[in-house]
Amino acid sequence: MERADPHSSGILTSRPCDGPTDPAAAGTHPLGLGRGRDGVFHVPAGATRPVPLLIMLHGAGASAQDVLPLVSAAAEEHAVAVLAPDSRGATWDVIQHAYGPDTDFLDAALAQVFAQVPVDPRRIAIAGFSDGASYALSLGLANGDLVRDVLAFSPGFAAPARREGAPRLFISHGRQDPVLPFARCGDRLAAALAQSGYDVAYHPFSGGHVVPTEIVEAAFRRFLA
Repeated sequence: MERADPHSSGILTSRPCDGPTDPAAAGTHPLGLGRGRDGVFHVPAGATRPVPLLIMLHGAGASAQDVLPLVSAAAEEHAVAVLAPDSRGATWDVIQHAYGPDTDFLDAALAQVFAQVPVDPRRIAIAGFSDGASYALSLGLANGDLVRDVLAFSPGFAAPARREGAPRLFISHGRQDPVLPFARCGDRLAAALAQSGYDVAYHPFSGGHVVPTEIVEAAFRRFLA
């Protein structure tokens, strides 16, 4: 009997190794895995010992280059490595149709980062903004054996194909969000996930479809606590 592809269920199989086999220098590097849409990873200065890893996912119609600046200053300050892949299409696979292409690409990107960056397996988070936040929640809830934290900035929904482990959740949402309405999206999600037993840190704020600097700082404090 043929085994099901884990990527079709949003399952990530790559795991940190004992040490990088091809260490990357500090700075931002292209993944070099895709033609056209690809992604980047950032290695903080002085990453000679295992460092936390943040997987950062962009919103619809955007790219890794758009979302990386949201977290780059905090990541460098706290010596956190960042992986920011590009979605295969205009947005992430499960939002368009079903899990598969993006989970496959993200797993390959993780394998590359684990081979080039010393990652602390106890401090891996997946984060995102807008559609990226919805995808981060969906993957994070399904891969709690890999990620300890999910940081969801203005998510619309969560659609995990399974629930594995108990990752900590950070959810923020602007009360005046004109794109993903506050009450229907972040507010509802935070309440439902807390009711399901997850450890939810909920940060509503006065503002629109944005990620304020103070929200990023609060998310990093939660992640690194």
